[in-house]
Amino acid sequence: MIRVLVVDDHAVVRQGLRFLLEQEPGVEVVGESEDGSHALVDVRALQPDVVLLDLMMPPPDGLEVLDALGRDHPSVRVVVLTSSTDDDAVVRALRAGALSYLTKTASVEEITAAVRAAARGEGLLSGPDLGRLVRSGRAARGAGTPRDALALLSARESEVLACVARGRTNREIARELGIGEETVKTHVTRILAKLGVQDRTQAAIVALQGRLVPLDEALDRPG
Repeated sequence: MIRVLVVDDHAVVRQGLRFLLEQEPGVEVVGESEDGSHALVDVRALQPDVVLLDLMMPPPDGLEVLDALGRDHPSVRVVVLTSSTDDDAVVRALRAGALSYLTKTASVEEITAAVRAAARGEGLLSGPDLGRLVRSGRAARGAGTPRDALALLSARESEVLACVARGRTNREIARELGIGEETVKTHVTRILAKLGVQDRTQAAIVALQGRLVPLDEALDRPG
């Protein structure tokens, strides 16, 4: 069962998300928080697996909540669901630890897919958001250019990263490359460390910026 905490300062949004998520098998909404301060208290009390977080709230806003969760509750996964489409907000949220960034125009399917992916420790970005980040050249935290960072990877790690950028799960990568799923997890951990990024989404962006995978292939991925 995936335990979800919904954080948004609009009651109607919280109630709508609760209703939609509770229709999903294996998902339980354990609480709603009306602002950032309540969210931090509720995380401690309710111990959710995933926090569905708005950014545009009275202080502490969503980015401050992200920072606090990363510091005090690193095992909690965060999916940002916000009205902000600002490139800087996307980059800052991902760098602060959000696994996925969705706008409130996202479909129910996209939201539930992001929640399920977050519970697995994986991230999703919509095609337009991913395209903007790649073109902006600001999402990667690795040293030097994206190609410099990619040069640090072994041949097998490059193959795994290409699969990640195409939206493959660890199980799909294992099947495609003929290796064990635990081996894939080990490769992904090493890839993140070598690229100096926090999660699979940021690693995929480096792969796209370094032209390891064509942009249109990543934008066609499910979710």
